[in-house]
Amino acid sequence: MTTPTSKTPAAFYYFLAQSFRYPEQTWLREPYFDLLDSIVTNLDLNNDAPLLRQSFCANQEGLELLQIEYTRLFINSSPAVIAPPYSSVYLDQEGNLYGPSAVWVHKFYHLHGFELSGEGDIPDHLVLELDFLALLIEEGQDDVAEQFLSEHFRKWFPRFKERVLNGSTNKFNSTLLTLVDFFTREEL
Repeated sequence: MTTPTSKTPAAFYYFLAQSFRYPEQTWLREPYFDLLDSIVTNLDLNNDAPLLRQSFCANQEGLELLQIEYTRLFINSSPAVIAPPYSSVYLDQEGNLYGPSAVWVHKFYHLHGFELSGEGDIPDHLVLELDFLALLIEEGQDDVAEQFLSEHFRKWFPRFKERVLNGSTNKFNSTLLTLVDFFTREEL
């Protein structure tokens, strides 16, 4: 996990990317919930962080609930995955993985000097897009980050968010979606 050590915009994007990875006890611990609580409190957002900490931190049953929910929402559910975290599902007419929008994202990464490190990485996964935004901001490429947000991210994220909110059974995901909304909105 890339842990934000300061309150820089890049650190927030790294934090958000981590938050949408598969829940594991290695990172879903007190420091994570301390930071979540701090961010939500400082932004004066609806603060469910204390409840989330109590429900999911250092609690094997809570961790398992998050893992089940993550799998059900983002990986595998019957009859279909509820909210695939890939932009191509929401932007491309076919609604399949690795469609034209994923190719566009991959080219955009490449155009701005970034390559995927994982062999099987699908470029338009939410986590990779948030990591990419963090890298751009970290390198002072705020204009490129804004271009990516306006030309791509903001076009698909609202539909993804709606599916998650309609299909989720806990406050963890709604809190994270509120943060992504906050850090990707146009006014910032």
